[in-house]
Amino acid sequence: MPRATVIGSGPNGLTAAVSLARAGYAVEVIEAAPTIGGGVRSDTSTLPGFVLDVCSAVHPAAYSSPFFRAFGRDRIDWIIPEAAYAHPLDGGRAGIAWHDLERTADALGPDARAWRALLRPLSSHIDGLLDFTGGSLLRLPDDPVTAVRYGLRVLEQGSAMAERTFRTAEAAALVAGVVAHANSALPSLSGAAAGLLLMAQAHAGGWAYPRGGAQRIADALADDLRAHGGRIRTDAPVADLSALDWGDPRQGDLLLLNTAPRLALTLRDVPVRYADAVRAYRYGHAAAKVDFALDGPVPWTNPDVALAPTVHVGGTREEVWASENTVAQGRISDRPYVLVVQPSVLDDSRAPAGRQVLWAYIHVPANSDADATELIVRQIERFAPGFRDRILASHAVSARERVHLNPAEIGGDIFGGAFTMRQAFVRPVLSRTPWRTPMPGVYLASAATPPGPGVNGMAGWHAARTALADAGERVALPDLFTP
Repeated sequence: MPRATVIGSGPNGLTAAVSLARAGYAVEVIEAAPTIGGGVRSDTSTLPGFVLDVCSAVHPAAYSSPFFRAFGRDRIDWIIPEAAYAHPLDGGRAGIAWHDLERTADALGPDARAWRALLRPLSSHIDGLLDFTGGSLLRLPDDPVTAVRYGLRVLEQGSAMAERTFRTAEAAALVAGVVAHANSALPSLSGAAAGLLLMAQAHAGGWAYPRGGAQRIADALADDLRAHGGRIRTDAPVADLSALDWGDPRQGDLLLLNTAPRLALTLRDVPVRYADAVRAYRYGHAAAKVDFALDGPVPWTNPDVALAPTVHVGGTREEVWASENTVAQGRISDRPYVLVVQPSVLDDSRAPAGRQVLWAYIHVPANSDADATELIVRQIERFAPGFRDRILASHAVSARERVHLNPAEIGGDIFGGAFTMRQAFVRPVLSRTPWRTPMPGVYLASAATPPGPGVNGMAGWHAARTALADAGERVALPDLFTP
């Protein structure tokens, strides 16, 4: 039986491991941390009984992912919020993006037509959009019409034209809050590309998240891996691949890296051209995160905001853009854009009865050692007076400290590399199969390969499929996951 060694137990690493174990490989996953999951871990870092997610918290990409749909989404208890995300504004106003596109549009009044025009063609053809964005962009899409529509909207929302799309502050803020996920200067094509995909998913499958925490995703994958003979070893950091016994590629053995690509350079006989390309791969700005244990719900001025697990806090579109552009210039905004998740509004397993948890981060320059607690509290207080008094405990992690949680987060970059238009194509090299390295038997299976950031498992699945194709194993996805 050929061996497959996977370094890193994030969602992409576990996806690759499951795929290869089901294809008949003897799989071992090696994880540096004491627990598995990488970007899908949960812990009790604030107080006992309060379950918070270490990295990602809401997973529309996982719920809509072709991999997870084939794997079996029913293995995880998904919560699909009626209110996908909210964006509070001063004076008690707020924009609410409902799972129902028509409800969202109707609430936007004079912007109803523009909202429908922007998102209905994408959300109603979500499979075509996911096909186009779910792998290498150096190929012909299965649904070229949807791909063209998406591209045209990216050009619109990624440029100054975005300012002319909507007339109401609510609609403009709803878009800005999602586009700002990309952690880039705004407006930008990369931000618009990421934001439009997320917005389309909100009105298609929804902004789902697992009941009980993100760890449920890793646990479901790990259970399937073990059921097919795979093993997982934790507390086992790997800093030098040249010293690792991962088998013999001439005998069909494989090494898959759910890590930063630079780890591949520790192998022997790395071609100079490939090494230079990996060294040129850029990492982006970072995130500084704070977890809160609360003695009750967040007292949002607008009560509808309390219905949405995901809240974008930062004021108007202009304020969000200014905050992100300040980070792009190497500084931290005094009034930052804050990405907030309040999972326990719909998941009572996350906190003791009557209590709640809140997960929040701001964007900061790479390697920043800033504690974001006070900046986050002040911004939430702006739209939820009394929030500060609800805090029982908090736990802050700076950008510089994030690499200790996940070695793949270089400088605190949670995306596995700057999400720019160039690196949408060159990730980390320009190739139709960037998961394959020039070293025999070695493949990249991380967010540093297409489709990039997001918990969807697709990078790991593409890496496994590429390895199987190279080995002569032509395994289609439905066949691979037939019980």
